[in-house]
Amino acid sequence: MTLIGWMQICIVFLLVLAAIKPLGLYMSAVFSGKRTFLTPVLAPLEHGFYKLSAIKADKEQGWLAYTLAMLTFSLAGFVVLYAIMRLQAYLPINPQGFANVPADLSFNTAVSFVTNTNWQAYSGEAVMSNFTQMAGLTVQNFLSAATGIALAIAVTRAFMRSQSATLGNFWVDVTRATLYVLLPLAIILALVFVALGLPQTLDGSVAATTLEGAKQIIAVGPVASQEAIKQLGTNGGGFFNANAAHPFENPNVISGYLNIFAMMSISSALVFTFGEMTGNRRQGWTLICSIAALLFAGVAIIYWAESHGNPILTSLGVDALQGNMEGKEVRFGQAMTALYAAVTTGESNGGVNGMIGSFTGLGGLVPMFLIQLGEILPGGVGSGLYGLIVFAILAVFVAGLMVGRTPEFLGKKIESREMKFAMLAVLILPVVILGFSAVSAMLSFAVASIGTPGPHGLSEILYAFTSAAGNNGSAMGGLNANTAWYNTTLGISMMLGRFGYIVPVMAIAGSLAAKQKIPASAGTFPTATPLFAGLLVGVILILGGLQFFPALALGPIVEHLAMLAGQTF
Repeated sequence: MTLIGWMQICIVFLLVLAAIKPLGLYMSAVFSGKRTFLTPVLAPLEHGFYKLSAIKADKEQGWLAYTLAMLTFSLAGFVVLYAIMRLQAYLPINPQGFANVPADLSFNTAVSFVTNTNWQAYSGEAVMSNFTQMAGLTVQNFLSAATGIALAIAVTRAFMRSQSATLGNFWVDVTRATLYVLLPLAIILALVFVALGLPQTLDGSVAATTLEGAKQIIAVGPVASQEAIKQLGTNGGGFFNANAAHPFENPNVISGYLNIFAMMSISSALVFTFGEMTGNRRQGWTLICSIAALLFAGVAIIYWAESHGNPILTSLGVDALQGNMEGKEVRFGQAMTALYAAVTTGESNGGVNGMIGSFTGLGGLVPMFLIQLGEILPGGVGSGLYGLIVFAILAVFVAGLMVGRTPEFLGKKIESREMKFAMLAVLILPVVILGFSAVSAMLSFAVASIGTPGPHGLSEILYAFTSAAGNNGSAMGGLNANTAWYNTTLGISMMLGRFGYIVPVMAIAGSLAAKQKIPASAGTFPTATPLFAGLLVGVILILGGLQFFPALALGPIVEHLAMLAGQTF
């Protein structure tokens, strides 16, 4: 670890901190229906969409109608994307002449992009045509992210309202999230990426001559536009198989900074938006401090582990002062790779600028554990916020037990109904992750897909289902996931991780919105304080530790201890 490395890390955190308030205020205005500087340009387009779609913008929905609208919208997106991939060979803008995508891979990929997971069991530049990349994958990058934002705003309204039967209108919220938030930022970022050297073309490839005189065909395409929304929408799916380690996706340090900043900006600002819309900015900052502390700790552990290197490689003559550079780009080094790995897994992004499978045991454990915490640091756009609210509800319930009072959060009493739904939501991840991992570790044809036997092989399987159920999309590498078994089971995991979590969360929102908002009293446990921030961190860590520590002990922890002892498997 070096001072320069820590300065690089701190600069990104400071840039995100500076953007939280202005972006949070802007989104608060957008979803409150207030006028913004983009209203004169976008309002006519917004109302035109409502007219064409026969949407009554002033008609609000209850939690069940809102949820059903979201599920219908997601199902339609899945069907369209699946059809595009299955008919790829017959569709235009396919300069490479790629064939139709196989059925099981199409199912997995369609579910992946609709759920904002963006897990990729294929090499993008070798399987997907430019039309599929643009009309299929990039469109879902916008729509799945807008869906997450809309759901987070609906949950926010539950704390704003008193004795209300409605949470807003899904169609209005998803339209505004796309038009006013994601699209303008994506256009700006895409133009900056083009200026930095990212390709943006409909050509499939270019020919080049190497310094040795050999001929080389280099894949290109509409990379900059997909990269922009990939990061802003915490999607993570790369145009190229190497993702953000590829120089056409992430050519230099400046693009690396922009990638990480874009990943964190909207998700972090939405937490401030929550505080602003509920009339309690201190609550928003308290939540931000909690998740920032956990994320910074994750970065520090990865950076420490990778900087200290691998004793096994040192024994082979590799300079220990260089740390563990296996699987990392020299242009980023350990500091920016550690930051990227922690942010992409603390988010539901899943993009990588280094190969997590090449990290040390401890360095690889942290990204996996951050996903298993629920991806709330600050999580995916929207999904991170409503996931964090679930943990806040659990924390105030624990606080209520400790002081012997009915727990309250922002003027709403937390009772048995909310707790049942909260526990149902948080139990989705361990059931799916541990269940499918256990079955896969017992089936010979599933085990045959791992790249490395022993604890690392178990980590590959565990990480895959962790990434899928957590709607992350990153991979440890080494696991051949493009098989009928993994395409199917990982697809099911993504659906349960997204929609199995959303439904109980929306039920909580509906229950809270219907309750009367009560003013704080002398007996109310204050939640906008450092004490509550610490309690929230403790609840998050304890839940994660209790649920996943035994599995982690058999995989990355054993691998790390063996590495320290100089043993290989």
